[in-house]
Amino acid sequence: MTHHVFRYGGEFSELIIQHASGACVYGPDGREVLDFTSGQMSGILGHSHPEIVATVRSAIAELDHVHSSFLSEPVLRLTEVLTDILPESLSKVLPLSTGGESNEAALRMAKMTTGGFEVVGFDRSWHGVTGGAASSTFCGARQGYGPTLPGALALPTPDAYRSPFATNGDYDWRAELDFGFEMLDRQSVGRYAAVIAEPILSAAGIVELPVGYLKALKVKCTERGMLLILDEAQTGLGRTGDRFAFEHEGVVPDILTLSKTLGAGLPLSATITSLEIEQQCHDQGFVFYTTHAADPLPAAVGAKVVEIIVRDALAERARELGGYMKEQLLVLKQRHAPIGDVRGRGLLLGVELVADRESKTPARELGVEVSRRSLELGASLNIGRHSMANIFRIAPPLTVTREQIDTAVAILDQALTECAR
Repeated sequence: MTHHVFRYGGEFSELIIQHASGACVYGPDGREVLDFTSGQMSGILGHSHPEIVATVRSAIAELDHVHSSFLSEPVLRLTEVLTDILPESLSKVLPLSTGGESNEAALRMAKMTTGGFEVVGFDRSWHGVTGGAASSTFCGARQGYGPTLPGALALPTPDAYRSPFATNGDYDWRAELDFGFEMLDRQSVGRYAAVIAEPILSAAGIVELPVGYLKALKVKCTERGMLLILDEAQTGLGRTGDRFAFEHEGVVPDILTLSKTLGAGLPLSATITSLEIEQQCHDQGFVFYTTHAADPLPAAVGAKVVEIIVRDALAERARELGGYMKEQLLVLKQRHAPIGDVRGRGLLLGVELVADRESKTPARELGVEVSRRSLELGASLNIGRHSMANIFRIAPPLTVTREQIDTAVAILDQALTECAR
């Protein structure tokens, strides 16, 4: 059945999805599988949320697509509801389709306003597969495509579990950050434009920035005339327990990008910045035309997503349920030696499997086996690919129930018991 589909990211699962509802997807035989990856980490309200379904039906019957030079009521509404819940400095919204697009736009804004072209990303980052976003992506998908854009520089990922700056439980992330910028300054040709970063690096294995790191990073940027771009594709709109992950430390970026969670599974993204940056870009002739920029249909959905998250206090719900789930996973860690680390915040959690806790050697084959067995038992728990195949990225919808969390944890428990013998 799948022999006509181009393999765009390795092999496909044998499970063919027929339909989905809430926190579950269903196979052709009606088999129910808990979706603890929220689709591609996007379905923040679960599948077929009744208000999203109603919004799509209404919107497509009334206004689906217009020329990019036109604005529409749904787009104006989306920009209003977003800026209402963001700091005052983030007041200009560019609605787009994908996360890669939103990061491309952010990088072009930064380059135009600073006059620089050097972009710094974490050495385990993932920001997309389009030109500029791919140049700042170091987690994978770099080999085989020729040269990236000039000026792409890497900063050490502050991974408390694996950093060479962490010894005997003492992690000196400040020394690591200083070292990273010393290396950057030696490589730079003096044309810095921006740092682009996720507050919690997802593709890197759910690596949460240490407390205080984001503030220190912002200082480093200011000292060098760089802009700080925060990519909240997966952390935005409640998933981490705050409406936006940057709120956790009160650090406001110069440019914010949203995608995945904004559309709740539909292709919608946004690049958000200040009045001053928008004005400077406009004065210099900024262009970022895409076929589906400012499309009414996805904008209507995005506005409804924001409304539901605020109205139903889903950020607070993610904080509560995420704390509960993390506690259950830490209990599993006590019972299963291959669990080396449990980390993350809210309903964005990571579980890392190792051959033994002393060497921390990644247990990739075990990770693949546990993921496969979990799926057989009824839970889709996302395992990384290749070098990250020992790390589960767990991100259920914010509408998940406590009972569904208990079921997923029990499935992981059983899979680990069976596969780690």
